[in-house]
Amino acid sequence: MPDQPIVQFDNVSVQFDSLVALRDCSFTMRAGETRVILGAAGAGKTVLLKTTLGLYRPSAGRLLVFGEDVTRLPEKEWYDIRSKMGVLFQEGGLFDSLTIEENVSYPLINQRVARLDPHRDAAVIEERVRESLRFVELEHTLGKFPSELSGGMRRRVGIARAVVTSPPLELYDSPTAGLDPITANNIVSLIVKERDSRNTATMMVTHRYQDGQLMANFRYNPGKGRLEKASENGSGAPPIRTVFMVLNDGRVVFEGSQAELESSQDSYLKKFVRQE
Repeated sequence: MPDQPIVQFDNVSVQFDSLVALRDCSFTMRAGETRVILGAAGAGKTVLLKTTLGLYRPSAGRLLVFGEDVTRLPEKEWYDIRSKMGVLFQEGGLFDSLTIEENVSYPLINQRVARLDPHRDAAVIEERVRESLRFVELEHTLGKFPSELSGGMRRRVGIARAVVTSPPLELYDSPTAGLDPITANNIVSLIVKERDSRNTATMMVTHRYQDGQLMANFRYNPGKGRLEKASENGSGAPPIRTVFMVLNDGRVVFEGSQAELESSQDSYLKKFVRQE
């Protein structure tokens, strides 16, 4: 259902001792929606992602994920919910001691919902891993280790691991941090490709306004195998729903479209807008 809420924050606060990392955050994210999260360092962006993942528990307020109230959910009951989320942490978050094939297969073998037996289901696992690496154009790296790949390639492997279980929600924490502009655009293009190929709800923390512009204005054309401006894409697909959200000192200080963000005269919001 296109209007089904995927994530709902209802006046959620997260506090660590005397530090309040999120303050009364409220928003609703729906299936297929793209949400671009901006803000200064320490504004609460990563805390918001980790709260969505259940790694941090709300100190106040109410959190619903996939329609379930998870505000006080015990850790052991989070496993099935997390299996419906794909995650790309900063720097890719790969296991250095595992091969690329082992890294990408990890969710298939270890997530309780998707769990496949590495012996009985070996052929299925191999095909799913190859398909995910093919998706990011890195099928040839199966036997390599993360240390043998460039930073951009490791980030692409991280995307392959995030999408291998075909989750309805993808969370990306600064996926382009530290990358050159061309590589960064390639990473965001893969995220757009994943979103449009599977109608995935996508939550992306970024420091690059250009990342949000790509997410908001481009769509993947499967027939041509490339990104196109949404206005030029003849697929007949519905408009991309992209929401820009800006945090400051743990609070949501803006939530709206790219046009609304760019027209704001607020001095803090203007710091994150880059006109091109």
